[in-house]
Amino acid sequence: MRTSSRKLMAGLYIHIPYCHSKCSYCDFCSTPNIETVENYVTALIGEYRLRKDEVNEPLSTVYIGGGTPSILPVTTLSRLVESLGHPVLEEFTIEANPEDVTPEWVDAITRMGINRVSIGIQSLVDSELKAINRRHSAARAEEALMTLKSGGITEISGDLIYGLPGQSLESWNYSLNKLIGYGLTHISAYNLSYEPGTRLYAQLISGKVNEASDETIESMYALLTDSLRKNGYEHYEISNFAKPGHRARHNSNYWNMTPYIGVGVSAHSFDGKIRRANGNRIKDYIKSINSTNTYYEVEEESPENILNDYIITALRTREGINLNDMRLRFGSDTVENLLSSAKRYIAGGRLIKTDESLSLSETAILISDSIFRDLIV
Repeated sequence: MRTSSRKLMAGLYIHIPYCHSKCSYCDFCSTPNIETVENYVTALIGEYRLRKDEVNEPLSTVYIGGGTPSILPVTTLSRLVESLGHPVLEEFTIEANPEDVTPEWVDAITRMGINRVSIGIQSLVDSELKAINRRHSAARAEEALMTLKSGGITEISGDLIYGLPGQSLESWNYSLNKLIGYGLTHISAYNLSYEPGTRLYAQLISGKVNEASDETIESMYALLTDSLRKNGYEHYEISNFAKPGHRARHNSNYWNMTPYIGVGVSAHSFDGKIRRANGNRIKDYIKSINSTNTYYEVEEESPENILNDYIITALRTREGINLNDMRLRFGSDTVENLLSSAKRYIAGGRLIKTDESLSLSETAILISDSIFRDLIV
């Protein structure tokens, strides 16, 4: 596929729900049972054909996520990519796990036009990887990074998690600085969340693992932001850092209300007015699409919900809420009500107000959820 530098228009998200094994912290829609993979990809192709006219704008970004998309056989992945019809893209991303990255795989995806890889490193300490049931070792992760770079992939995003079981401030610093040393264009870093229904949550409840203290998380976060800033990364979204000019364009669609289509189980879509959500049962999905029926439910949104989505997604970004844009969308009274609710956070330095914007301060990100709750209607 060709690439272009034109303005973002619309995005396509493709969900691959297959994994080699389930990580202990994961609550995403995923399964290690790959027997349906070929039929599933056929259904993905069919769903996109059914729904591609939901957005009027041409595609500018494609993101294949999961799950673990790198688990797909190369021939199957190629079949999926070819079905998109060679749009001119600014960015084409695939998620990968280190154990799947080989020179042959990198060569194959490059030939398909995929120009960005988001790789799940999570940690570069073997004991921490083992604690969350990751299949790769630290050495394998570093080998994968070198393979991507030597294979000509220049847009690489590395994922890290802080607050892992057994992780110390020192080991977090080690993983962070080791990853920085590879000169990646983008790094995503997430505070570990113990989600009900996951193996890790069960271990927490049973006392087999301990949750990191608030003080430890605050120290890890401060180390994260300081280290990345000193190494030339801009903190452009709550969990995302990029070298100048290398923000994740597809993900930015979600935060600036750009239309996008999501295909596959559990995928979400937004056409600029209506949000749609696919169900999460793989066999039901395949059956529905094979019968030329869509598999989504429309998420009815009240004016209040639309406003709340706007506030939360905008405040996740470095730029924050554009107050002039908000006035045009929702009216001056709505902006004044927001600023009234924000007064104590502005006075306390948690929110930063200018004539044109309202944004989170760096120190407010760890308590952003509580701030959002106070600002939404």
